Amino acid sequence: QLQVVESGGGLVQPGGSLRLSCSASGFTLDDYATGWFRQAPGKEREGVSCVSSVDHLTAYAESVWGRFTISRVDAQNTINLQMNSLKPEDTAVYYCHSVFPNVWGQGTQVTVSP
Repeated sequence: QLQVVESGGGLVQPGGSLRLSCSASGFTLDDYATGWFRQAPGKEREGVSCVSSVDHLTAYAESVWGRFTISRVDAQNTINLQMNSLKPEDTAVYYCHSVFPNVWGQGTQVTVSP
């Protein structure tokens, strides 16, 4: 079964940090690009960050630039998203997505609140 599972979400105060992880089973994450998306209540799902396969090139949404870092841990078939200096507007369900196979995780809730 092809799947990705996110973990690491939670409640954090503004300015705090969290690290999300996306672990794959049934396929190798490094074979294709992988990305993180998020969806806040009442809003559309938006792209947060992505990382390519061979060259591990990264890209970020302007709203998270300089605060979030995406990385691959190939030995663990995992993608991490380090989130620093979190803001209330970062509150959302965060999803991991593999480009190929086209697999979405179930999401992990991130809440940034005093």
